Amino acid sequence: MTTITPVLLCGGSGTRLWPLSRKSYPKQFVPLMGEETLFQASARRLQGTRQGSGDLNFDRPLVLTNSDFRFIVTEQLSLAAIDPGAVLIEPEGRNTAPAILAAALHLEATSPGAIMLVAPSDQVVPDTAAFHAAIERGLEPVSRGQLVTFGIKPTHGETGYGYLEIASPIADGAPQKLSRFVEKPDADRATQMFESGKFLWNAGIFMARASDMVAAFRAHAPETFAPVEASLAQGKTDLGFLRLDPEAWSTAPDISIDYAVMEKADNLSVVPFVSEWSDLGGWDAVWRESNPDAQGVVTSQGATAIDCANTLLRSESERMEVVGIGLENIMAIAMNDAVLVADMSRAQDVKKAVEALKAKKAPQATAFPKDHRPWGWFESLVVGGRFQVKRIMVHPGASLSLQSHHHRSEHWIVVEGTARVTVDEEVKLVTENQSVYIPLGAVHRMENPGKVPMVLIEVQTGAYVGEDDIVRYEDVYARS
Repeated sequence: MTTITPVLLCGGSGTRLWPLSRKSYPKQFVPLMGEETLFQASARRLQGTRQGSGDLNFDRPLVLTNSDFRFIVTEQLSLAAIDPGAVLIEPEGRNTAPAILAAALHLEATSPGAIMLVAPSDQVVPDTAAFHAAIERGLEPVSRGQLVTFGIKPTHGETGYGYLEIASPIADGAPQKLSRFVEKPDADRATQMFESGKFLWNAGIFMARASDMVAAFRAHAPETFAPVEASLAQGKTDLGFLRLDPEAWSTAPDISIDYAVMEKADNLSVVPFVSEWSDLGGWDAVWRESNPDAQGVVTSQGATAIDCANTLLRSESERMEVVGIGLENIMAIAMNDAVLVADMSRAQDVKKAVEALKAKKAPQATAFPKDHRPWGWFESLVVGGRFQVKRIMVHPGASLSLQSHHHRSEHWIVVEGTARVTVDEEVKLVTENQSVYIPLGAVHRMENPGKVPMVLIEVQTGAYVGEDDIVRYEDVYARS
C-alpha cells in the first residue's frame, strides 16, 4: 500500500465569488455547494484508503494557510473529524511556488521518502473514486522521479483556465508526457484547443516525491529555494502551528510553481482526469454545478424565481428574501451588507466590483459580515454614533480573552446556552434570558462552559466602539 501526504493550499481570496467570498473569509471556507465547505470536502476527499481497492492510503494532511485563517482551518477540520498532520503559517501570500517548496522541505525532513499530493482547497470533484484512480495512475511515473500534474479533460473552450498540451489525444487517462503549459487563451484560441483534443485544463494539482520536488527547486528556482529554506529553518511553533519566519519569507519571489519550476523541468508527466471537476472560478460555475432546472434556474432557500431562465438567485441571509421576475442570464447574490446583480456572461468581471469597492474604501470589499475568531464569531446588527449591537456565538469550551475597554461599557444578554462571566473579581453563570452589565474599564471575560454553542446579544455604549479598543491580559490564543 502506497501512502500519500495531501498538501492543501488554503490561502486564496476568491474575489470572483464576491460577495460571499471575501478576503477575510474566502470561498474555500464557505458552504457553496451544500452544508460542507470546499475546504472540508477537499480534505475529506484525500483521506483513508482508495475506494474499492485499498491500494492507496492517505496520511494526515499538511495544510498551508495564513495567520488569519489558522483557527478556521483547525475548526473546520475538527468538524469534519480530520486531524491535520501539520499546519504551516505563511507570513504573507507569495503565490504557490514558495508554499509548495515549504511543504516539500518539511516533508523531506519529517517523513523521508514521502509522496506529496498538492491540491487547492477550493475545487469540486464529485467522483472521489475516479479521482483516486487518477492518483493511482500517477504513482508509476512518480516512482521514476517524475513530477506529475493532473489535467482536466475540457468540456468546452474555457478562457478562465490555463491549459496543458499533451503529446497525443486524450485516451484512457494514462499518464502522458507534458509538452507545454499554455496561458489562459482568448475565446477563439480556447475553442481551437478544445476541438483539437490535445489540451487539458490546468487544475493546479501536482504529485511527486518530496525529495524530487526539492531537487527541482534547487535546480530551477534557486532564488526561491534559499529564502524558503531559511524561513522554514527559522520557523517557530505557536499553539501547534508552525509559523514560517517572516523576514526570510519576505525575500522569496511572488511566483507560481508553473513559472518557477514546471515550465523549466524536463521530468514532467500529466495524468488526464476525465470525470467532472470545477474550481468554482465564478458564479457561472456555481450555477452550472448546482443542477439548474428545466428552465436553467437555480435558487437557494430564501430565493424565488418567477418566469426566469438561465438565472442564479441566491440569498445568503436568513433575513433577506430575493425575488426575480422575468430574468434571463442573470446572477443575483444577496447578503446582509451587499448585493451583486450581473449578467451571467460577466461572471469573470466580478473581481472588478471588488476593485471598485476597494477604491471607495467600502468595507464590503474585503470584510465578511460575520467576523470569525478562534472562539467563534460575531456580527454587527446595528451600529450608531455611540452604540453598537452585536450577536456573538462562542463554541463549546471556548473562551474570549480576559480584557478591558477604555471607551465603552457593555450589556450582555444570553439567548442560547450558558455563559460563565468574569467581571473584575466576580465569576458567575449567566443562563438564557439573563443579562449582565460590564462597566467601562472593568476587567472581564466570557466563556462557554457547556456542550452546545452559546449565543448572546451584546449592546455596546460609549464614545468609541471600534474593535481596537481592547486591552488583553490573558489569551489562550496568544493574541496581542
